Amino acid sequence: MKRGIAVFASVAALMAFIYFVAGKWAIRHSTLEFADILRGDRNVTVEVSVRRDREMESIAEMIDLPVVILSHGNTVKHTEYSFLTNTFAARGYLVVSIQHDLSTDDPMVTKAGEEYVGRRSQYNRGIANILFTIDELKKIYPNADYRHLTLVGHSNGGDISMYFAKLHPDLVKKVVTLDNLRVPFVTDGKVKILSFRSKDPQFKPDPGVVPDDETCAKAGIQVVRTEFQHNDLSDRGSDRVKGFIGSALDDFLDELGEDDNPLSLPRLAKPRPTIDRLAASLPDR
Repeated sequence: MKRGIAVFASVAALMAFIYFVAGKWAIRHSTLEFADILRGDRNVTVEVSVRRDREMESIAEMIDLPVVILSHGNTVKHTEYSFLTNTFAARGYLVVSIQHDLSTDDPMVTKAGEEYVGRRSQYNRGIANILFTIDELKKIYPNADYRHLTLVGHSNGGDISMYFAKLHPDLVKKVVTLDNLRVPFVTDGKVKILSFRSKDPQFKPDPGVVPDDETCAKAGIQVVRTEFQHNDLSDRGSDRVKGFIGSALDDFLDELGEDDNPLSLPRLAKPRPTIDRLAASLPDR
C-alpha cells in the first residue's frame, strides 16, 4: 500500500514538474514592428511566442520550428488570444499573431449579394500581411518551417486563414478556425482542418461555408459545435470556453502527432476524451 502511495506521489510530482517547465515562464513573448515599404510603409505589428528551449535548438540549427500564423477577428486585437498562443507555443511552435487592422483602415462593411459579402479586399490585405511577415521573420528565425504553415483564425481572421489556404495550398498544412462565417472550407483533403462553431443567433455562417457531414468525413475535416457565443472565442471568453477549446485543440494535435508536446506521457496519462465526446459533454447554456 505504501509503495503504491509512493509511486502515485512520484507520478504526481513528475507531472507537476512537467507542467511547471512547460508553463508560461518557459515561453518567450516579444513584439515586433515592421514597415512594408511596398504598401506605403504600412505598419505590421506582430506578437511572437516561442518556447525558449525550442528557440535555442533552432538557433543551434538542430531543428526547424513549426510555424503558426494567428489572425484575429474583427474589432479584436491580435494580443487577445493568449490561450491559443500558449497552447501552440508550449507544444514547440513558433507562434506569430498579426495585427491586421489599423485605425487608419477603411471600416469593414457588409455588402449582401457580393462575393464574401464584399470583404475580399480585407482578406487580400490580411494575406499580404502574412506573406510580408513571413519574409521578415525569415531574417530573424531562419530555421523555421515556413512551407508547412498552421493557420489559426477567429471570425474574420478565420476567413483570412481559409482564403490563404485556398490561394496558397502549397504553403499550408493545417487550418484551425473559430467561427469563420464567409469563406467556404477547403475540402480536397490536403489540408487538415479543425473548426469550432458557436451557437450564436447573431453570427450565422453563409450558405456553403461549413461542409455537410459527408463531405467533412471524406475530407477529414473536424467540426466542433459548441454552446458558446461568437465573441467568447477569444481571451474575452470564460475560462470554461478557453479550457474546452484548448483541450479539443490538444486532442486534434495529438492525433496528428507532428509536434513536440512536453506533456505527452502515454504510459502515465489517462485516456483523453475525443473531440466529439468533449462537445457532447457540454451542458446547455
